[in-house]
Amino acid sequence: MAPERIVILGNAGSGKSTLARKLGQNLGLPVVHLDLLFWGPDWTKPDPVAFRKNVATAVKGPKWVCEGNYHRRTFDLRLPRADLVIWMDTPRLVCVKRVLIRSWNNAPRPDLPDGCQEKLDREFLTFLRYVWNFDSASRPAIEAERCSKGAEVPVVHLKGKRELRAFMDTWI
Repeated sequence: MAPERIVILGNAGSGKSTLARKLGQNLGLPVVHLDLLFWGPDWTKPDPVAFRKNVATAVKGPKWVCEGNYHRRTFDLRLPRADLVIWMDTPRLVCVKRVLIRSWNNAPRPDLPDGCQEKLDREFLTFLRYVWNFDSASRPAIEAERCSKGAEVPVVHLKGKRELRAFMDTWI
């Protein structure tokens, strides 16, 4: 039986949003993009209480795919209800390449609100450092929080296209 409440975690550019859309389409699940709930126009940050309320509402239903980290802000809302956690273990060079390409293209993305286009600017360099250092700087804290809020939830690690295809063939 396919999972009905899926949390997808990983680095920027790892494929979280793309996988969420595919799973949502193939399993008939609503897709929750946390970046879409978090960011306001032109990258404005939300009121933390409002963000949590929006996430709680989005994962209140019986079925969903939720992609994004926001571990300290939302794991307590998502993980206790999740059937499965998927870690996108995409190599950082691939993540950096994808982030560079999508920023260079500067096209609107369905997982971001209007007015939040990635640009090649000074802030982007900080973001690239985050992507490059994700596995050593951010992932340990995300994983520790995942273990404290949802240790009993099964975890699948997907490292590349071959594992992703095998996962989709098995679960979908």
